[in-house]
Amino acid sequence: PPAPADASPLTSEEAAATRALVQAMDGSARLLIQGLVMPALSPAQSQLAQMERMAGELKVRAWKTYTNWGPQGGGWWLDDPGVGLPFIEKARRLGVKVIAVHKGLPFSGYDPRYSASRDVGAVARMYPDVNFVVYHAGFDHLAREGPYDPARAERGSNSLIKSLRDNGIAPNANVYVDLGATWRLLMRSPTLAAHTLGKLLKHVGEDRVVWGTDSIWWGSPQDQIQAFRAFQISQELQEKHGYAPITPKLRAQIFGLNAARPYNIDVGEVLKRARLDAVGRRRAEYQANPNPHFLTFGPKNRREFLANLKARGGSPI
Repeated sequence: PPAPADASPLTSEEAAATRALVQAMDGSARLLIQGLVMPALSPAQSQLAQMERMAGELKVRAWKTYTNWGPQGGGWWLDDPGVGLPFIEKARRLGVKVIAVHKGLPFSGYDPRYSASRDVGAVARMYPDVNFVVYHAGFDHLAREGPYDPARAERGSNSLIKSLRDNGIAPNANVYVDLGATWRLLMRSPTLAAHTLGKLLKHVGEDRVVWGTDSIWWGSPQDQIQAFRAFQISQELQEKHGYAPITPKLRAQIFGLNAARPYNIDVGEVLKRARLDAVGRRRAEYQANPNPHFLTFGPKNRREFLANLKARGGSPI
Protein backbone atom coordinates (compact mmCIF):
# COMPACT_ATOMS: atom_id res chain seq x y z
CA PRO A 1 0.00 0.00 0.00
CA PRO A 2 1.10 3.62 -0.55
CA ALA A 3 3.18 5.15 2.21
CA PRO A 4 6.37 7.13 2.78
CA ALA A 5 9.52 5.03 2.89
CA ASP A 6 9.78 5.26 6.67
CA ALA A 7 6.16 4.24 7.25
CA SER A 8 5.56 1.45 4.73
CA PRO A 9 3.83 -1.61 6.25
CA LEU A 10 5.59 -3.81 3.71
CA THR A 11 9.09 -2.82 2.65
CA SER A 12 10.91 -3.97 -0.46
CA GLU A 13 13.36 -5.77 1.84
CA GLU A 14 10.51 -7.77 3.38
CA ALA A 15 9.18 -8.61 -0.08
CA ALA A 16 12.64 -9.81 -1.10
CA ALA A 17 12.83 -11.97 2.06
CA THR A 18 9.49 -13.55 1.16
CA ARG A 19 10.76 -14.25 -2.35
CA ALA A 20 13.82 -15.95 -0.82
CA LEU A 21 11.55 -18.26 1.20
CA VAL A 22 9.71 -19.25 -1.98
CA GLN A 23 12.96 -19.78 -3.88
CA ALA A 24 14.20 -22.04 -1.08
CA MET A 25 11.63 -24.59 -2.27
CA ASP A 26 14.07 -26.46 -4.51
CA GLY A 27 15.24 -23.19 -6.05
CA SER A 28 11.99 -22.45 -7.90
CA ALA A 29 11.54 -18.81 -8.95
CA ARG A 30 7.77 -18.63 -8.54
CA LEU A 31 7.65 -15.11 -7.12
CA LEU A 32 8.54 -11.74 -8.67
CA ILE A 33 8.49 -8.53 -6.63
CA GLN A 34 7.87 -4.85 -7.30
CA GLY A 35 9.47 -1.77 -5.77
CA LEU A 36 7.19 0.92 -4.34
CA VAL A 37 7.93 4.46 -5.50
CA MET A 38 5.99 7.57 -4.42
CA PRO A 39 7.56 10.37 -6.49
CA ALA A 40 5.22 13.13 -5.27
CA LEU A 41 6.62 12.98 -1.75
CA SER A 42 9.70 14.82 -0.60
CA PRO A 43 13.00 13.43 -1.95
CA ALA A 44 13.80 11.76 1.38
CA GLN A 45 10.47 9.91 1.41
CA SER A 46 9.74 9.28 -2.27
CA GLN A 47 11.91 6.14 -2.68
CA LEU A 48 13.37 7.69 -5.86
CA ALA A 49 16.77 7.64 -4.19
CA GLN A 50 16.30 3.93 -3.41
CA MET A 51 15.46 2.88 -6.96
CA GLU A 52 19.09 1.99 -7.76
CA ARG A 53 19.27 -0.32 -4.75
CA MET A 54 15.86 -1.86 -5.43
CA ALA A 55 16.85 -2.57 -9.04
CA GLY A 56 20.42 -3.73 -8.38
CA GLU A 57 20.44 -5.42 -4.99
CA LEU A 58 16.81 -6.44 -4.49
CA LYS A 59 16.24 -7.13 -8.20
CA VAL A 60 12.69 -5.84 -8.38
CA ARG A 61 11.03 -6.64 -11.70
CA ALA A 62 8.61 -3.70 -11.77
CA TRP A 63 7.72 -0.46 -10.00
CA LYS A 64 4.44 0.12 -8.18
CA THR A 65 3.06 3.61 -7.74
CA TYR A 66 -0.17 5.43 -6.84
CA THR A 67 -1.05 8.67 -8.64
CA ASN A 68 -4.13 9.15 -6.43
CA TRP A 69 -2.06 9.29 -3.22
CA GLY A 70 0.13 12.19 -2.21
CA PRO A 71 0.83 14.84 0.42
CA GLN A 72 -2.14 16.60 2.04
CA GLY A 73 -4.61 14.38 0.23
CA GLY A 74 -3.43 15.46 -3.20
CA GLY A 75 -2.30 13.48 -6.21
CA TRP A 76 -0.12 13.71 -9.31
CA TRP A 77 0.03 12.66 -12.96
CA LEU A 78 2.39 10.31 -14.78
CA ASP A 79 3.01 13.01 -17.41
CA ASP A 80 3.80 15.72 -14.85
CA PRO A 81 7.24 17.11 -15.90
CA GLY A 82 8.29 17.61 -12.28
CA VAL A 83 7.01 14.35 -10.78
CA GLY A 84 5.90 11.56 -13.10
CA LEU A 85 8.34 11.98 -16.00
CA PRO A 86 11.52 11.97 -13.84
CA PHE A 87 10.28 8.74 -12.23
CA ILE A 88 9.68 7.08 -15.61
CA GLU A 89 13.03 8.30 -16.95
CA LYS A 90 14.85 6.81 -13.97
CA ALA A 91 13.04 3.49 -14.39
CA ARG A 92 14.21 3.41 -18.02
CA ARG A 93 17.82 4.20 -17.07
CA LEU A 94 17.80 1.37 -14.55
CA GLY A 95 16.45 -1.08 -17.13
CA VAL A 96 13.35 -2.00 -15.10
CA LYS A 97 10.75 -0.87 -17.60
CA VAL A 98 7.49 -2.17 -16.15
CA ILE A 99 5.46 0.42 -14.24
CA ALA A 100 2.36 -0.75 -12.36
CA VAL A 101 0.14 2.20 -11.54
CA HIS A 102 -3.03 2.23 -9.44
CA LYS A 103 -5.88 3.76 -11.42
CA GLY A 104 -9.54 3.75 -10.45
CA LEU A 105 -10.83 2.68 -7.01
CA PRO A 106 -10.37 6.14 -5.42
CA PHE A 107 -9.17 6.42 -1.83
CA SER A 108 -11.40 8.07 0.75
CA GLY A 109 -10.09 11.49 1.67
CA TYR A 110 -8.03 11.94 -1.51
CA ASP A 111 -8.83 13.90 -4.65
CA PRO A 112 -10.67 11.39 -6.93
CA ARG A 113 -9.52 13.19 -10.10
CA TYR A 114 -6.11 11.53 -9.85
CA SER A 115 -7.73 8.09 -9.96
CA ALA A 116 -8.65 8.75 -13.59
CA SER A 117 -6.43 7.48 -16.39
CA ARG A 118 -6.17 10.52 -18.63
CA ASP A 119 -2.33 10.46 -18.33
CA VAL A 120 -1.77 6.80 -19.24
CA GLY A 121 -2.08 7.19 -22.99
CA ALA A 122 0.22 10.22 -22.98
CA VAL A 123 3.14 8.45 -21.28
CA ALA A 124 2.55 5.26 -23.28
CA ARG A 125 3.02 7.34 -26.43
CA MET A 126 6.08 9.12 -25.02
CA TYR A 127 7.76 5.90 -23.84
CA PRO A 128 6.93 3.03 -26.21
CA ASP A 129 9.73 0.92 -24.65
CA VAL A 130 8.04 0.99 -21.21
CA ASN A 131 5.16 -1.34 -20.29
CA PHE A 132 2.47 0.33 -18.19
CA VAL A 133 0.28 -2.05 -16.16
CA VAL A 134 -2.89 -0.25 -15.05
CA TYR A 135 -3.89 -1.85 -11.78
CA HIS A 136 -7.66 -2.24 -11.36
CA ALA A 137 -8.04 -1.38 -15.07
CA GLY A 138 -9.12 2.16 -14.15
CA PHE A 139 -12.40 0.73 -12.81
CA ASP A 140 -14.24 3.08 -10.47
CA HIS A 141 -17.17 1.55 -8.62
CA LEU A 142 -18.66 5.05 -8.25
CA ALA A 143 -18.59 5.76 -11.98
CA ARG A 144 -21.30 4.68 -14.40
CA GLU A 145 -20.07 1.79 -16.53
CA GLY A 146 -21.66 0.54 -19.72
CA PRO A 147 -20.67 0.53 -23.39
CA TYR A 148 -17.69 2.78 -24.14
CA ASP A 149 -18.83 6.40 -24.26
CA PRO A 150 -16.21 9.15 -24.70
CA ALA A 151 -18.74 11.65 -23.33
CA ARG A 152 -18.63 9.78 -20.00
CA ALA A 153 -14.89 9.49 -19.65
CA GLU A 154 -14.05 11.57 -16.62
CA ARG A 155 -13.58 8.44 -14.50
CA GLY A 156 -13.70 4.66 -14.74
CA SER A 157 -12.50 2.42 -17.53
CA ASN A 158 -13.87 4.88 -20.11
CA SER A 159 -11.22 7.34 -18.91
CA LEU A 160 -8.49 4.84 -19.71
CA ILE A 161 -9.89 3.89 -23.11
CA LYS A 162 -10.33 7.54 -24.15
CA SER A 163 -6.76 8.30 -23.09
CA LEU A 164 -5.43 5.45 -25.23
CA ARG A 165 -7.53 6.40 -28.25
CA ASP A 166 -6.68 10.12 -27.98
CA ASN A 167 -2.97 9.27 -27.99
CA GLY A 168 -3.07 6.71 -30.78
CA ILE A 169 -2.29 3.71 -28.55
CA ALA A 170 -3.57 0.71 -30.47
CA PRO A 171 -4.82 -2.50 -28.82
CA ASN A 172 -2.06 -4.88 -27.72
CA ALA A 173 0.54 -2.12 -27.45
CA ASN A 174 2.48 -1.18 -24.29
CA VAL A 175 -0.48 -0.73 -21.92
CA TYR A 176 -1.82 -3.65 -19.85
CA VAL A 177 -4.78 -3.74 -17.45
CA ASP A 178 -4.92 -5.77 -14.25
CA LEU A 179 -8.19 -7.17 -12.85
CA GLY A 180 -7.20 -7.19 -9.16
CA ALA A 181 -10.25 -6.15 -7.05
CA THR A 182 -11.99 -5.17 -10.31
CA TRP A 183 -13.12 -8.70 -11.12
CA ARG A 184 -14.10 -9.23 -7.46
CA LEU A 185 -16.53 -6.30 -7.84
CA LEU A 186 -17.61 -7.13 -11.40
CA MET A 187 -18.49 -10.78 -10.81
CA ARG A 188 -21.56 -9.73 -8.81
CA SER A 189 -23.16 -8.34 -11.99
CA PRO A 190 -22.81 -10.31 -15.26
CA THR A 191 -23.98 -7.34 -17.37
CA LEU A 192 -21.57 -4.91 -15.72
CA ALA A 193 -18.81 -7.48 -16.07
CA ALA A 194 -19.65 -8.00 -19.75
CA HIS A 195 -19.45 -4.29 -20.58
CA THR A 196 -16.28 -3.65 -18.59
CA LEU A 197 -14.34 -6.70 -19.74
CA GLY A 198 -15.74 -6.41 -23.26
CA LYS A 199 -14.48 -2.82 -23.54
CA LEU A 200 -11.06 -3.65 -22.14
CA LEU A 201 -10.56 -6.64 -24.43
CA LYS A 202 -11.67 -4.58 -27.45
CA HIS A 203 -9.72 -1.36 -26.82
CA VAL A 204 -6.73 -2.38 -24.66
CA GLY A 205 -6.35 -5.75 -26.38
CA GLU A 206 -6.95 -9.44 -25.82
CA ASP A 207 -3.20 -9.88 -25.18
CA ARG A 208 -3.11 -7.11 -22.57
CA VAL A 209 -5.74 -8.02 -19.95
CA VAL A 210 -4.06 -9.76 -17.01
CA TRP A 211 -5.40 -11.62 -14.01
CA GLY A 212 -5.36 -10.22 -10.50
CA THR A 213 -7.34 -10.90 -7.33
CA ASP A 214 -6.26 -8.51 -4.55
CA SER A 215 -6.83 -11.56 -2.36
CA ILE A 216 -5.01 -9.86 0.52
CA TRP A 217 -8.29 -7.97 1.03
CA TRP A 218 -10.81 -10.63 -0.02
CA GLY A 219 -9.31 -13.87 1.27
CA SER A 220 -8.96 -16.99 -0.87
CA PRO A 221 -9.40 -16.12 -4.57
CA GLN A 222 -11.01 -19.48 -5.40
CA ASP A 223 -14.48 -18.00 -5.84
CA GLN A 224 -13.07 -15.39 -8.23
CA ILE A 225 -11.29 -18.09 -10.22
CA GLN A 226 -14.40 -20.25 -10.49
CA ALA A 227 -16.57 -17.28 -11.46
CA PHE A 228 -14.19 -16.29 -14.25
CA ARG A 229 -13.99 -19.88 -15.51
CA ALA A 230 -17.78 -19.83 -15.92
CA PHE A 231 -18.18 -16.24 -17.17
CA GLN A 232 -19.30 -15.51 -20.71
CA ILE A 233 -20.37 -12.34 -22.53
CA SER A 234 -23.83 -12.84 -23.99
CA GLN A 235 -24.25 -13.26 -27.72
CA GLU A 236 -26.50 -10.20 -27.76
CA LEU A 237 -23.83 -7.93 -26.26
CA GLN A 238 -21.14 -9.44 -28.48
CA GLU A 239 -23.13 -8.59 -31.60
CA LYS A 240 -24.32 -5.18 -30.43
CA HIS A 241 -20.99 -3.84 -29.15
CA GLY A 242 -18.34 -5.93 -30.89
CA TYR A 243 -17.22 -7.66 -27.70
CA ALA A 244 -15.11 -10.79 -27.98
CA PRO A 245 -16.43 -14.12 -26.69
CA ILE A 246 -14.54 -15.50 -23.68
CA THR A 247 -12.99 -18.56 -25.33
CA PRO A 248 -10.83 -21.16 -23.55
CA LYS A 249 -7.79 -19.64 -25.28
CA LEU A 250 -8.66 -16.13 -24.11
CA ARG A 251 -9.35 -17.38 -20.60
CA ALA A 252 -5.88 -18.97 -20.46
CA GLN A 253 -4.30 -15.75 -21.71
CA ILE A 254 -5.97 -13.69 -19.00
CA PHE A 255 -5.28 -16.23 -16.25
CA GLY A 256 -1.52 -16.00 -16.80
CA LEU A 257 -0.07 -16.08 -20.30
CA ASN A 258 -0.59 -12.36 -20.93
CA ALA A 259 1.22 -11.41 -17.72
CA ALA A 260 4.30 -13.36 -18.80
CA ARG A 261 4.97 -10.95 -21.68
CA PRO A 262 6.02 -7.72 -19.91
CA TYR A 263 8.25 -9.71 -17.55
CA ASN A 264 9.89 -11.70 -20.38
CA ILE A 265 8.96 -15.01 -18.77
CA ASP A 266 9.52 -18.21 -20.75
CA VAL A 267 6.23 -19.99 -20.02
CA GLY A 268 7.47 -23.38 -21.20
CA GLU A 269 10.54 -23.22 -18.98
CA VAL A 270 8.51 -22.07 -15.98
CA LEU A 271 6.00 -24.91 -16.35
CA LYS A 272 8.78 -27.46 -16.74
CA ARG A 273 10.51 -26.24 -13.59
CA ALA A 274 7.29 -25.86 -11.59
CA ARG A 275 6.33 -29.51 -12.13
CA LEU A 276 9.51 -30.60 -10.36
CA ASP A 277 9.69 -28.26 -7.37
CA ALA A 278 8.23 -28.83 -3.90
CA VAL A 279 4.97 -27.00 -4.66
CA GLY A 280 4.50 -28.95 -7.90
CA ARG A 281 5.06 -32.28 -6.14
CA ARG A 282 2.56 -31.40 -3.40
CA ARG A 283 0.02 -30.45 -6.06
CA ALA A 284 0.48 -33.76 -7.88
CA GLU A 285 0.08 -35.65 -4.61
CA TYR A 286 -3.16 -33.82 -3.86
CA GLN A 287 -4.56 -34.48 -7.33
CA ALA A 288 -3.87 -38.19 -6.88
CA ASN A 289 -5.60 -38.23 -3.49
CA PRO A 290 -7.66 -35.06 -2.92
CA ASN A 291 -8.12 -34.68 0.82
CA PRO A 292 -9.96 -32.50 1.68
CA HIS A 293 -11.86 -32.75 -1.61
CA PHE A 294 -13.85 -29.46 -1.44
CA LEU A 295 -16.73 -31.02 -3.36
CA THR A 296 -19.99 -29.09 -3.40
CA PHE A 297 -23.03 -31.29 -2.87
CA GLY A 298 -26.48 -30.65 -4.28
CA PRO A 299 -27.98 -30.07 -7.73
CA LYS A 300 -25.66 -28.57 -10.34
CA ASN A 301 -28.20 -27.53 -13.00
CA ARG A 302 -31.91 -26.72 -13.39
CA ARG A 303 -32.94 -30.29 -14.21
CA GLU A 304 -31.24 -31.67 -11.10
CA PHE A 305 -32.72 -28.87 -9.00
CA LEU A 306 -36.29 -29.60 -10.15
CA ALA A 307 -35.78 -33.35 -9.63
CA ASN A 308 -34.49 -32.70 -6.14
CA LEU A 309 -37.40 -30.38 -5.42
CA LYS A 310 -39.91 -32.95 -6.66
CA ALA A 311 -38.34 -35.70 -4.54
CA ARG A 312 -38.75 -33.48 -1.49
CA GLY A 313 -42.42 -32.85 -2.28
CA GLY A 314 -41.94 -29.19 -3.20
CA SER A 315 -42.98 -27.16 -6.20
CA PRO A 316 -41.22 -24.43 -8.19
CA ILE A 317 -41.89 -20.83 -7.13
